[in-house]
Amino acid sequence: MGNKIRIGIAGYGNLGRGVEASVAQNPDMELVGVFTRRDPATVSPAQPETQVFAWDTLAARTGDVDVMILCGGSASDLPQQSPELAGLFNIVDSFDTHANVPAHFAAVDAPALETKHTAVISTGWDPGMFSLNRLFGEAILPQGKTYTFWGRGVSQGHSDAIRRVPGVAAGVQYTLPAQPAIEAVRNGEQPELSTREKHTRECYVVLEEGADAAAVRETIVSMPNYFADYDTTVHFISAEELAEQHNSMPHGGFVMRSGDTGHGAVAQDGTAHRQVIEYGLTLADNPSFTASVLVAYARAAYRLAQAGNFGAKTVFDIAPGLLDIRFAGELRRELL
Repeated sequence: MGNKIRIGIAGYGNLGRGVEASVAQNPDMELVGVFTRRDPATVSPAQPETQVFAWDTLAARTGDVDVMILCGGSASDLPQQSPELAGLFNIVDSFDTHANVPAHFAAVDAPALETKHTAVISTGWDPGMFSLNRLFGEAILPQGKTYTFWGRGVSQGHSDAIRRVPGVAAGVQYTLPAQPAIEAVRNGEQPELSTREKHTRECYVVLEEGADAAAVRETIVSMPNYFADYDTTVHFISAEELAEQHNSMPHGGFVMRSGDTGHGAVAQDGTAHRQVIEYGLTLADNPSFTASVLVAYARAAYRLAQAGNFGAKTVFDIAPGLLDIRFAGELRRELL
């Protein structure tokens, strides 16, 4: 197959382990290694052959890595790491604080352009695959309404956010969709739904010794961009209960576009056709699926960089064919 795309992993938690596994499934890629802020001697990769390097060696490895996949959290890691590493490597990240995506894009775009790197930001499944399907729906059905439902499942970004709250030793957050709202959209009703009517959030938290439970609860439920706009329940549990009952990471959800076509979409003369587009995901393991999306976009980042197409990119800027190991002629024969 010729030279393989050399992949680096920056950060080795659940998402980093998912990237490690996904790279092994892609024959046009090879893993250079994992870069960690921990002592490399304390990190045990899932695959014994995976090398582990200290974070402070990143700048010395720019010639060894074609694309660096960033596996930190959106709350505090990626806002700092993505702009920094975009000045050293072609990168892919999964920054998922929707409200801050424009600012994150700008922060990454400048160093990537200056150093002639390609930086794909905010990919995964939402933002990412769901973003694309929102765009498809609204472009195809301009007269209509878009709905996004998440869950039931564990949100990595929201779980990471609660674990960073002072007084929290460990925790996990579940997003739950409102089933009546989903059925109303599927029926073509186009309901007006508030944020609170579409989802609820449940947090299971292990407190640090001596922590103020009331203060922790208030910090979580009032957190902007994460919990403030939702009905959020915080359950305080033991570390043992967290380990026994909340040790998997399922997730999923739906993007739905309900819109009208035909004369009625404009003339309101009763001849409109109500159309519903639905894209759904049922994920047994959120991090490994997100990792698989990141790896596909790493291939696209590499191809764009090879073509001299530098700067920050989102899923809206990247042709789908660049994600696949097959090239254009094969895709036309096999999938079109």
